[in-house]
Amino acid sequence: MPPETEIVRAPECPKSMEFGPCGGVEGDGRCEVAEHACVFLDVDTVRWSRERSALGPPARDTSPTPHTPADRMRALLGSGRVVVGDFPARALDADSIRECADILAGSTDAVLAGDSARSRVQFSPTYRAQLIRAAGLEVWTGLNCRDRNRVALEGELAGLAHVGVSGVHCVTGDHTATGSRPDARPVFDLDSTRLAAVARAAGHLVSVGESPATPPMDRRAERLREKERAGAEVCFVNHAGGVEPVRAFIAEARALGSGLRFIACVPIVVDVESAALLASFPSLVLPPGYLDGIFAADSPTAAGISAAIELSRRLLDVDGVAGVNLSGGGGAGGELRFADALAEVGSALRS
Repeated sequence: MPPETEIVRAPECPKSMEFGPCGGVEGDGRCEVAEHACVFLDVDTVRWSRERSALGPPARDTSPTPHTPADRMRALLGSGRVVVGDFPARALDADSIRECADILAGSTDAVLAGDSARSRVQFSPTYRAQLIRAAGLEVWTGLNCRDRNRVALEGELAGLAHVGVSGVHCVTGDHTATGSRPDARPVFDLDSTRLAAVARAAGHLVSVGESPATPPMDRRAERLREKERAGAEVCFVNHAGGVEPVRAFIAEARALGSGLRFIACVPIVVDVESAALLASFPSLVLPPGYLDGIFAADSPTAAGISAAIELSRRLLDVDGVAGVNLSGGGGAGGELRFADALAEVGSALRS
């Protein structure tokens, strides 16, 4: 659609979100999957109300004990130096999971294991978490609402509690129209805010994402406060353009009364394939000149590792940042190479 074409208003969100907008809004305000404006741009931030959304079982006692991965992660977050790495293994491949886990052992405090950005058919989150934990890593599981109704989500949350994960990252999820299986019907029975409430009621350490560089930028912190009221304890700050935008967003959230811990996403770029994968993330904003500096170097891999370490250290010095998420992945067939780079960055930061 030409940029001068008027954006048509739509009556409802294609993802059936109640607590929108999602992180996939285009820079001009357009919906990520339809040729109309995001339906949440011109409405007030939807406020969390336990009465209107009473979901899941009664809240469980989440008082700190030293015996669960979630409680250990809560304690680590207090140190302000947590390192979480995106887990790069191939979908539906237990051998790939074990191989990547072997490389990453000891380099991160946990791996963020969400559904593959390329393949829509996945191992279930619980089974994937079990495989990764069996390989010796702590798991922060990504759980999306795209493919599961609330009953299936509650079942996964019960399974993840049994397996023992460090946290559950609640996301609405990309629409099926954007993935490898556009023939699949999108579910979206819940959205990330309502899923956060269910996950917290199930006793999990709950994280959510927020995108400060995505419209409506002036209400992203306000929206995050509603996720916090629903049960979130941690916010992964999506790629927002560098240190200062992250600092400003945290300050804005704090001014609204937020007590969340913040984990800042750091782009890991070591080759053309990993750059292409990052570029597929909705509304990605990298620090100015970040890619140019990497690809102008004699060794893009070495330059990408150095750039990630330097940016991570600067972010970890920001007041309110409790950790970093080493974010991205390799191209098909490049999972082990990407795991090597991620392990090098993580080991440097943890040392």
